[in-house]
Amino acid sequence: MDNQVCRLTGCEFPLFAFSHCRDVVVAVSKAGGFGVLGATRFTPEQLEEELAWIDAHIDGAPYGVDVLVPETIDPRVADFSDNETRAAAISEEHRRFTAGLLNQYGIAASADSVVHYEGRAGITPENGYAQMEVAFRHPIKLIANALGIAPPRMIEEGKKRGIPVAALVGAKEHALRQAAAGVDIIVAQGGEAGGHCGEVSTLVLIPEVVRALKQAGADIPVLAAGGIMTGAQMAAMMAAGAQGAWTGSVWLATTEAETSETFRDKMVAARSRDTVRSRSRTGKPARQLKTAWHEAWDGADSPGTLPMPLMGMVSEPSFQKIEKAVLGGNQQARELVSYFVGQGVGLVEQVRSAKAVVQDFREDFIDAVSGLNAALGT
Repeated sequence: MDNQVCRLTGCEFPLFAFSHCRDVVVAVSKAGGFGVLGATRFTPEQLEEELAWIDAHIDGAPYGVDVLVPETIDPRVADFSDNETRAAAISEEHRRFTAGLLNQYGIAASADSVVHYEGRAGITPENGYAQMEVAFRHPIKLIANALGIAPPRMIEEGKKRGIPVAALVGAKEHALRQAAAGVDIIVAQGGEAGGHCGEVSTLVLIPEVVRALKQAGADIPVLAAGGIMTGAQMAAMMAAGAQGAWTGSVWLATTEAETSETFRDKMVAARSRDTVRSRSRTGKPARQLKTAWHEAWDGADSPGTLPMPLMGMVSEPSFQKIEKAVLGGNQQARELVSYFVGQGVGLVEQVRSAKAVVQDFREDFIDAVSGLNAALGT
């Protein structure tokens, strides 16, 4: 395929695979798609190790990195500059509530053991900038940012190095702001998506963003994101004006993914209505597989979710404890196992390799386009 986004990134088939797992990134890029490593969960030092591994195994295929430099900081945490200070700001009430919820499901936890974040990890501006510096030291073909306007430093460095900058948006107004800031690719992500997302559905958002950019005279390619799990959906979004698909959830059910066997089993069993858009994992609205964790934090007895990044300093250690308990044979803990996943989870029928997913996307895409051509008599 040859369109603007393919020429910008060097990809063969514009199927972009966002994943926190380096194995998925490598497998997708080598299969002709475009792997994008989500950097958020790593410290800058860990990200350096991950990217060095990718460079050594990807055989020169193009790949990218997604970092998060939040544009807007909650006033409650604006004055905190390190994770030690942030952790100290988490109230005893929130600590006790977290420990009590875990203990309710047979997971040993105390109020002083539920808060942790290693080094500079976490969704903070200083970590995002440090990750950005690491990413630019590697032969990446794309750098992406979410949670606001891509920072000027990223855009300037990208243009200097000839590396396109992508930005995720959830509304046409956001897309126009990103275009004015100078980004090269817009990822328009509908509310069906896993992780941080807005409220507008993908089917509405894509043509709305494409039209708004065209009317503004902005020659910027759009990638469609949110609930896309098949090649036919990808073809539909390209018919609506997108130049490819940005996907995430579909890779969580692959053999290479960072997800646990328990979560992959839950994905296969889940319906599209089994997800929830909640602040109870990161502090900002993010779609996840709904469990008792979300019901408790979003319920009447909750002390209320914390702002980003404090909520992550509570939730991530807790979910590590949950997974460890399941591995230890605690069947109760399975009820709490969750991860970021979109409404497309209802289309997951089995666990496959990442390479097989790329191939299925290609074949399904071709079948969908052929069907449209046949309907048109061409």
